[in-house]
Amino acid sequence: MTAVDVDSARQELGAALLEPDPHDALWRLVDSGRAAQIVPELPALRLEQDPVHRHKDVLAHTIAVVSKTKPRLRVRLAALFHDIGKPVTRSFEGGTVTFHHHEAAGAKMTRKRLRALGYDEDLVRDVTELVRLSGRFKGYVDGWSDSAVRRYARDAGHLLGDLNELVRSDCTTRNRAKAERLQEQVDELERRIAELANEERRRAERPAIDGNRVMELLGVGPGPEVGEAVRYLLELKRAGEAATPEEAEAALRAWWAARSSG
Repeated sequence: MTAVDVDSARQELGAALLEPDPHDALWRLVDSGRAAQIVPELPALRLEQDPVHRHKDVLAHTIAVVSKTKPRLRVRLAALFHDIGKPVTRSFEGGTVTFHHHEAAGAKMTRKRLRALGYDEDLVRDVTELVRLSGRFKGYVDGWSDSAVRRYARDAGHLLGDLNELVRSDCTTRNRAKAERLQEQVDELERRIAELANEERRRAERPAIDGNRVMELLGVGPGPEVGEAVRYLLELKRAGEAATPEEAEAALRAWWAARSSG
């Protein structure tokens, strides 16, 4: 495609994706043959049905997932491409169809296609990473340690909200109980992420001076007074006070004098 054709194709795809409900617009792109020109990987998701190795229509599922996300380009592109690697990774094992590592394969395909369409490199990187991480949540039902939860949040980074939205939207089952259970699991994961982040933030907090400096200034040895003083200084720092060593030392002296006189 020429540069003009690329710009036109990108705008056409973007217009379809950013419809309040993109369901019909995406199907029109597919049925008209235009999708085969803009994103040939998309109609390729219309995998032939096998009467023995049954699996859901990946194309229909993909468009349903896109339609469940909010109209933001990054997350809708990620939804559009999240299963793009399934046709190239499909195999039949033990009487069932499998798509091992389709997220990794799909991430590479996503990067190549988005670059060919002339998308901004930052957007390409973010969408590719969302596709790569899109299947990570599947192991949560087996029970994640706190370390696994932290790793999930750390790997997602600034994409955490989009990744969780993609996970929620990826559930297109008609089984209401199963759908509700997945939403509850994502709710639980988000609570755990918030709780662990708060705990780590608390542990990382330190007053502007440490216990050794407190003992030096007060002329005392290890004991409950030191812990009390450190906690007082930490409370001041959380309140936006005593943020520098000089301010902390002055506050400590004032606190100690008031405590002694009391």
